[in-house]
Amino acid sequence: MKAYLFAAALALIACQAPPAVQEADAQPAPASKPPERGPDVIYVPTPPETVDAMLKLGEVKPGDVLYDLGSGDGRIPIAAAKQFGIRAVGIDIDPKRIEEANANAKAAGVTHLVTFRNEDLFEADFREATVVTLYLLPSLNEKLMPKLLSDLKPGTRIVSHAFPMGQWEPEQTVNVPAGGVIYRWTVPEKKAR
Repeated sequence: MKAYLFAAALALIACQAPPAVQEADAQPAPASKPPERGPDVIYVPTPPETVDAMLKLGEVKPGDVLYDLGSGDGRIPIAAAKQFGIRAVGIDIDPKRIEEANANAKAAGVTHLVTFRNEDLFEADFREATVVTLYLLPSLNEKLMPKLLSDLKPGTRIVSHAFPMGQWEPEQTVNVPAGGVIYRWTVPEKKAR
């Protein structure tokens, strides 16, 4: 399985040309302690058609706040801000990706709507999100699931590119031509104790 995932990741990298990145002053992120560890996965950009499909499946609309966990070059938060005029936050553990994402946001003219934070997503605060997007490995999705369920408000939509979330059955699964599979969940009402 690991060999398959690695081969799939390499194939995606080979097929995807990175967007042009211009020199820019990085938008300052909120003061926080830099992560003490490195990335859990290699960076593989989400194809543009998959980004659009993820936003559609997440039913992103004006007034939402989108958080992209493992945001890479920032393409999902930037697309959400451009298409819907919403506030979006990207969280990535790699400072190089944060620098690239800030440059891309500046080039797209959405720095007033988009923020990128160099944080460990397992320690980050994303409780204000109404939509969460991610492109992580299955083991990371499973590890993150309890935090998503405990921290997010009921009704928050979660959309994952390529990988499910363990035993939590997705309510929708969509095949994106030439862009893989995407999954959607909605955070349920909290059970009374």
